[in-house]
Amino acid sequence: MTERLAAHRHRLINDGNRRWWTLGSMCFALFMIMLDNTVVNVALPSIQRDLHASLSALEWTMNAYTLTFAVLLVTGGRLGDIFGRRRMFLFGVMVFGISSLAIGFSTSDTMLVAFRAVQGIGAAFMMPATLSIITQTFPAEERGMAIGTWAGVSALALAIGPVVGGFLTEDVSWRAIFFINPPIAVAAVAVTLFATRESRDETVGRSVDIAGIAALTVGLTAIVLGLVQANSWHWGSPRIVGLFALGIVGLVAFIQIELRVRAPMLDFSFFRSRTSAGANIVAFLVTFAMFSQFFFMTLYMQNVLHYSPLQTGLRFLPSTLVIIVMGPLAGRLTDRVGARPLIAAGLALVAAALGIQSTLTVHSGYGLLLPGFVLMGLGMGLVMSPMSTAAMNAVDRSKAGAASGVLSMSRMVGGSVGLAIMGALVATIGRSDLNSSLPGVPAAVRAKIANALGSGAIPTGQHTSPAIVNATRHAFVSALGTGLEVGAAVALIGALLTLVLIKRVATAAPNAAVDGEIVAAEAPAVEIAA
Repeated sequence: MTERLAAHRHRLINDGNRRWWTLGSMCFALFMIMLDNTVVNVALPSIQRDLHASLSALEWTMNAYTLTFAVLLVTGGRLGDIFGRRRMFLFGVMVFGISSLAIGFSTSDTMLVAFRAVQGIGAAFMMPATLSIITQTFPAEERGMAIGTWAGVSALALAIGPVVGGFLTEDVSWRAIFFINPPIAVAAVAVTLFATRESRDETVGRSVDIAGIAALTVGLTAIVLGLVQANSWHWGSPRIVGLFALGIVGLVAFIQIELRVRAPMLDFSFFRSRTSAGANIVAFLVTFAMFSQFFFMTLYMQNVLHYSPLQTGLRFLPSTLVIIVMGPLAGRLTDRVGARPLIAAGLALVAAALGIQSTLTVHSGYGLLLPGFVLMGLGMGLVMSPMSTAAMNAVDRSKAGAASGVLSMSRMVGGSVGLAIMGALVATIGRSDLNSSLPGVPAAVRAKIANALGSGAIPTGQHTSPAIVNATRHAFVSALGTGLEVGAAVALIGALLTLVLIKRVATAAPNAAVDGEIVAAEAPAVEIAA
């Protein structure tokens, strides 16, 4: 029986298709990670009612996941290089799946927030491993297509999160959005065990840079926490200033440690490559623009246009459908024409999408939003996979885990910065509008409403006058339009930096195959000036 099962598995998974099974497993896991970035948003009101959660607990339902995820990405990637990328990936999948199950059974908001933080730890070990394993598994001539599929799945999960979350929350339960993760995790573990070969950085020993990990963790935790709490605690408050100061001290200490240790966690030679540095800058800027647009457009459609969570999610589908097509196509094009023209064109389209949507009003219909969503899908589809391919091809494959962690961290921090700055812009511009439109309302009340605008809250209820509700909606929409213009400018800056920093990369020699094993026969990627 055992021999029969082994023979059946060999027919199903063999040296000819092993890499595609591996890609499928990585995409399954990635889908879980990225889905949890957006699927929870629409469930927050239901969570609040069911668990009697405070507003602070609701904020930390999102922030706890974001914080641990962003802070540990580089560490997770480097530990994969040292101890084995498949091993760290499986560890992350199991932590993610088990914590998702625990969240679904949560009986209090404290339990929910705690396991959301654990879920972020699992994601931080999974995310860089998915990209580094794909880089190791696929030869250079197929890597762009593989990463294109990977990026398409990532964007797909982000886009359909509100649809899935809205459907499950309305028709099943908010707990169902977490119960869908364990079966996916089980499938990912099973396929990975059978199809994915282990790999690690053979140029380093098994020693771990504990001091570097500690300094980076302290620095990033302080900065990301400062960003996610800046609008709630106020930008100039002692707590926020103290967090940013601690973050700078931690990062400076990290740099000093890494320059002195024998086996640094982060090899700063990555950034001697203009392409590697440029790809990480693009990752920061594109998620800066995308996350802020996604978050605040969701609030606009629900709070101003009065769409339900499910209706809101469905209106993001044009972006989703375009990304499904463009992600793999852009990956294939990257293998032929290089990453630079695709990234620059994609960022220009993102800027155009944000520019169109910046003209919205309180009475805008979906007809104005639709062209922006289509262009956003085209732009993101053209950016994500070429950006990832450029970043991974610019470094030695032995450092794939650390490079993937740095790229993922750039994306996460860019999203956090984008949300924080957009929130601050909306609150600041909204305050000015409210001061002129509601002169008879006490200043303290106007300030409270303006601060709430930074998180998209618009006052409602029987005791709120129609004049205040109307003025607040107009202030929010006006401020959102300005914020989207800022996002468009950021995307255009990214397009210009792409043309300056990201060079055309010579196609590496094909990997040789010996006895079914992929052997690194390719030359290092060589940058060629335009």
